[in-house]
Order: sequence, then structure tokens, then C-alpha cells
Amino acid sequence: MRVLVADDERLVRTALRAILGAEPDLDVVGEAANGDEAVTRAGELRPDVVLMDVRMPGTDGIRATEALLATMDEPPRVIVVTTFENDSYVYEALRVGASGFLLKRSAAEDLVRAVRLVAHSDSLLFPAAVRALAARHARRERAGALRARLTEREAQVLRLMAQGLNNAEIAARLSVGAQTVKSHVAAVLAKLGARDRTQAVIAAYEHGFVTPG
Repeated sequence: MRVLVADDERLVRTALRAILGAEPDLDVVGEAANGDEAVTRAGELRPDVVLMDVRMPGTDGIRATEALLATMDEPPRVIVVTTFENDSYVYEALRVGASGFLLKRSAAEDLVRAVRLVAHSDSLLFPAAVRALAARHARRERAGALRARLTEREAQVLRLMAQGLNNAEIAARLSVGAQTVKSHVAAVLAKLGARDRTQAVIAAYEHGFVTPG
């Protein structure tokens, strides 16, 4: 998997490169020192995953993520990297298209796991943290409009996605095949206009379809 590291601190970029570069299946193909450079380098290098510092001078990680998704035909998955997990910047990055977030103090094994998980996009990255952010920051809307778009089975799948279950776990819970779940997940994403599971869960919270607790 090809990874681009974007952070305005050279020491952070060096540390991330060292951790990821030690893994046989991960290749750090480039670095960027700000959001504009991240967008340019992503277009040139075509990484699978971008580790994006959420707060950078000039174009921050939110706007850079938004630009990546708007300008690339096959944009990479974006993991925003932050100091504070309750940061409103992180929530906005998830809203515009980031697939998850990591704390800068995360252990090396969590960083590696995050890149692999987001690249495969079969489940939420750190679902409890994503749910907590969504519950804290979501702007509540009426659930009816979202619910009307989904079949009963798709609604069940979305609720289980919001709990952080992957496709195999959802299949076991609903007693259906994994391929059937994959089809339902694809339908949910299409109907919600969501790029991946993270955006689907954010939408579920914002529409009041899933509630905290």
C-alpha cells in the first residue's frame, strides 16, 4: 500500500515514515509540508492512503481533504492526524471525506493497523471514537428523510455499521452471506451519497437515525 505523509513538522514526518517504512506491505511514497503540497503530491504519486495533519499553516487538513476528493478521479483514503481527539477540526475533516483519525500520540502498532484498515475500508477506524465525535458535534436533523431512502434491511445494516461491525460480523448478526452484506453496504453508501462507512455513520448521526447511548 502506498502512503503519503502530510505534516508541517519535519520530525513528525520522519517518525511516521520510519514506522510505516518498517512494514513490508507499506511504502511511504512521499511527504508534504502543507495542505497545498499534499494535494499536489497526491495527484503526482497516487497514494492509497494519506496521513494528513489536521492543523497546518495555509491550507489545513480539512480543506486539503476536500480538495483531494474534488480533484482526483480515484482519490486516496485520508486519515487525519491530530493532537486532540475531540477537536472540531477532526469532525469537520470526517464530514468532508476523511475516513478516520489518529492521535499523534498513538502507538506504532495502532498507526500501522489504521493504515491497513482504512485501505481495505471494511469497518470503521476506532468506532467508539468516531461515534463519540459524531454524537458530540452532529447537527441534528429529522430522521425521516434518511430513513425513507433505505429498505428495512439497509436500515439494519446501517445501524450495525454505526456500532463498528465489519461485514463478516454484520453477516453473522443478520444470518446472511458476506456478499449479501457487501451489496447492502454498497447500497447504503450510494443512497446516502457517502464515500465510505465513516461518512455513512456521520450522516446517520446528523439525521438522528442513530442516537448516542
